[in-house]
Amino acid sequence: MTDSVFRETAAQARTQSVPLSHLSLELGHLYMEDLEGGPGRLREHFERVRPWADAARAETTALTGGKRPRISTCFLIDDYFTRFSTPADLVPLVLAEAERAGLVIDYLARESACAVADKFPLAQAVAGRLVESPPPGSYGARPPVSLTGWLANGRRSPDARTSQAMRRAAPWQPPAETAARRHSIFVDVELWDDDKDGNRTWSCPFLAAVWQLARLGLLRNEGEPVLTPRDASAGCFPREWDELPPLLRLNPSAAPFSAYRTWSVLPSRFLPVEHAVRVVLDQTDVDSGAVRQITERAALEGHPTLNSVAERVSYVFYPGP
Repeated sequence: MTDSVFRETAAQARTQSVPLSHLSLELGHLYMEDLEGGPGRLREHFERVRPWADAARAETTALTGGKRPRISTCFLIDDYFTRFSTPADLVPLVLAEAERAGLVIDYLARESACAVADKFPLAQAVAGRLVESPPPGSYGARPPVSLTGWLANGRRSPDARTSQAMRRAAPWQPPAETAARRHSIFVDVELWDDDKDGNRTWSCPFLAAVWQLARLGLLRNEGEPVLTPRDASAGCFPREWDELPPLLRLNPSAAPFSAYRTWSVLPSRFLPVEHAVRVVLDQTDVDSGAVRQITERAALEGHPTLNSVAERVSYVFYPGP
């Protein structure tokens, strides 16, 4: 006699796959103060980006063994911290200046979509997957990141306080990076803050980490992909930012938005932000089903071995504001 085991289909975990390019190439991640500079500021940015975009394409071609790689480009506009102009006025300007520099933007994203996309609390979902890496010698005295909103890459310097009256305070100790190479580069990242009414504002580094996870195809909601692109309507853009889709496909023939690796070309002032992004990515428990799918597909394509999530992210920082 054979014992049978019955399971409800709905109870079986299923992770839906997403199309993947070899590389997601970010051509800009600018804020409203940059965009206020008008066409001249955008023109300067894209002229600085162009040679590095060519280099990224050449490197990806080499990694694919000389075969024509699948590369998609993207551009992120800040509509979360401040709002300037309208999509109807601003998006055509961005596209025109990119084209002037010989670049094509395949996908356009709103930064607010990294917080909430199609009514799904994307940032909150990623925050729920943070797993702090306890440094050696830690004893759990500090509240977890879920309560403090701060995430570090090592051991913080302890408070110099006494446990009982009349006892001498413990001597000061420096912070220490968990994976330090002889000397520490300690980073403590603020992920969010709450106002007196409990309204939460996500930090720039945390939203940038969500953006990287989206570009790597690692975000899911109960197995379903989130922040999926929608096609633009014949170059017609709305007057209000909230009416613009979270992620817009501008080029109908574009390669897939998500990719095995990401490459971003950014002004040098983004360096501390992106260092913080790496701290977040190193301590995010990403969807295991998505990771497995992407790793298997990369192997089938003969793509170089994919390392940790943070190692799939590359940057070029050019000097300037």
